[in-house]
Amino acid sequence: MSSRRDLESGKNNNISYSAAPTSYVFDPHVHWTSWLVPLFVAVNVVVFVAAMYVNDCPRKNLSFQGDCVARFLGRFSFQPLRENPLFGPSSQTLINMGALRWDNVVNQHQGWRLVTCIWLHAGVVHLAANMLSLVFIGIRLEQQFGFVRIGIIYLLSGFGGSVLSSLFIRNNISVGASGALFGLLGAMLSELITNWSIYTNKAAALFTLLFIIVINLAIGMLPHVDNFAHIGGFLTGLLLGFVLLLRPQFGWLEQQRLPAGVRLKSKYKAYQYVLWIASTVLLIVGLCIALVTLFRGESGYDHCHWCHYLSCVPTSKWRCNDN
Repeated sequence: MSSRRDLESGKNNNISYSAAPTSYVFDPHVHWTSWLVPLFVAVNVVVFVAAMYVNDCPRKNLSFQGDCVARFLGRFSFQPLRENPLFGPSSQTLINMGALRWDNVVNQHQGWRLVTCIWLHAGVVHLAANMLSLVFIGIRLEQQFGFVRIGIIYLLSGFGGSVLSSLFIRNNISVGASGALFGLLGAMLSELITNWSIYTNKAAALFTLLFIIVINLAIGMLPHVDNFAHIGGFLTGLLLGFVLLLRPQFGWLEQQRLPAGVRLKSKYKAYQYVLWIASTVLLIVGLCIALVTLFRGESGYDHCHWCHYLSCVPTSKWRCNDN
C-alpha cells in the first residue's frame, strides 16, 4: 500500500452488521449447514499468515519508519506502526501478493488482481473486523440459501467492488474483503424487497437494514477508506440478490399437495420476475461496460466529475486527493 493506503480500513467495520431478518411468514423446509463461510474465514486467515511470513519485517525493514512491532514473533512481526497502523505487512509485500493497483491491472495486464485483492488484508485489525462481520452476516445467509448462492454473491461482489475501485483509484492500492461483505448486505436488502410478501414487521426490518447500510457507507467517506470498493460490492450484491434469492410466494408449496387438475398459483409473483430480468440485464451490462472502460485506461472521473465525494468528503481536518 502507498503512503495513503486505501485499506478498506477496519474503520468501516466499526458498526456491527445484523443478520438477515428472520420473521418470516413462510418457513422454508430446507435448512443448510454453513461450511463455506467458515472456509472463507479460514482462507483469509491463512493468506494473512502467509503474507506476514513473506513480509519478514526483521530482515527487510530498514528502520526508516521505526522498529518492527512484536519482534518476539520473529519473521511474523509487524511493520512499524508509522508505516502500517493496522499491525500488518508492508505495502510492497501486499503488492507482491496481489493487492489491487491500477497500473498493474491496466498497464501490466494483471487482471487477476481484481480477485486476489479480496483475500488480502492490511493488518490484524483489518482482518479481525472483516472476518467478524463475515461470520455475523454470512453464516445466517448460507443457512437460509445454501453455499452455492451465497458463494456466488460473495465472490462476484468482491470482484465488482474491485472493478469500481480500479476505475476511480489510481495512485494507491486496495486490499480487503469489504466489497464482498457489502455485497452480502446488498443481497440482504434485495432479498427483503423481492420477498416482501412473506415477511412480518416489514417496515422495521427495512429501516434497520437501511440504517446499517447508510452508516457503513458514510464511514467509507472518511480518508484512507476505499468506499468505491464498498459501493461496487453493494450494487453487485443488490442485483445478485434479486436474481438468486427469490422465495416462492406464500402457500405455493402447500398447493403441491392438491389433487391433479387443480389450478395452482404461480411460484413467484409478477414483480419478482420483473426484478429478476431487470437485475440480470443491469448486472451483465454494468460489469461489461465497467471492464471495457477500465482496460481502455479511462478514469471513472472522466464520466463522473462529482464521484470523488462518494469516497472522501473534505473537511477542515483533512483534504481529499488521490495521493
